[in-house]
Amino acid sequence: MFNLLLFTLVGVGAQLVDGALGMAFGVTATTLLMIGGLGPAQASAAVHLAEVGTTLASGVSHWKFKNIDWKLVAKLGVPGAVGAFIGATVLSGLSTEAAVPITATILLAIGIYVALRFSVRPPAVANARTTPHTARFLSPLGLFGGFIDASGGGWGPITTSTLLSRGKTAPRTVIGSVSASEFLVASAASLGFLIGLGHESMGNLLVVAGLALGGVIAAPFAAWLVSRVPATLLGTAVGGVIVLTNAQKLFKSFDITGAVTAAGYLTIIAAWAALLFYAWKRSTLTPAEAEGDFTGVELAVETELTEPAVKRER
Repeated sequence: MFNLLLFTLVGVGAQLVDGALGMAFGVTATTLLMIGGLGPAQASAAVHLAEVGTTLASGVSHWKFKNIDWKLVAKLGVPGAVGAFIGATVLSGLSTEAAVPITATILLAIGIYVALRFSVRPPAVANARTTPHTARFLSPLGLFGGFIDASGGGWGPITTSTLLSRGKTAPRTVIGSVSASEFLVASAASLGFLIGLGHESMGNLLVVAGLALGGVIAAPFAAWLVSRVPATLLGTAVGGVIVLTNAQKLFKSFDITGAVTAAGYLTIIAAWAALLFYAWKRSTLTPAEAEGDFTGVELAVETELTEPAVKRER
């Protein structure tokens, strides 16, 4: 009973992050399960099976709060399901450790860009509720994201961060659509693990039940949260999560520990907190005032440059 409660709490926490930011359920839950002693494939299989329930609940919740663009779900989710199935069947017996530093470096760079883009200069189209992206762009993104996700998480960090960095769709629509499409990815990955691992993939039903229960409980609140939080804060928060998560992967991949790791984490957290504060300050301004933050600076510079010339003319 205690273990069920523990895994339920893990599911609640992971879903609150995932439903509000469009990522990190798989990464968070898989990491905790591996710390608890499960192998990478077994932990990923359990998480994906639980995600079949949590992503369904999350998708329904985001739909009720009008956070979903169904064309984006189809164009991203179907290729994602194909990639997840292939990844699960192939990776059931393989190690993906060699790919971790490369993927983490790419995501780290995207995370920095997203955090700066939404805090310092949010995209002018950040409130667009439908995506202009075509299947030509979304299909490869979904295929790659689904394949990487099967190794223990990555669907949200890859797809959400990439779509946010493009700056053409509102963060709440990106997050809601990515969360809804993850149902297809989780279902396909679970089927792939069932084929690759056989009955071994079904050996952690208590873990699956706890994660699924916690995720379903938290899904409606997470969907409500993403429909209320300003775009600047959401984008900045997502960027920080991406940077922090992938910095941890890089430290681990290159065996960096001790004072260097501590200094790295403190630097990231301090910079993230400063950007979040700035994003919050921007969110309290009217659109004209927010634009004035930049035009005012530009006007001051222009005045400073032209004033001496005016005085000379006089």
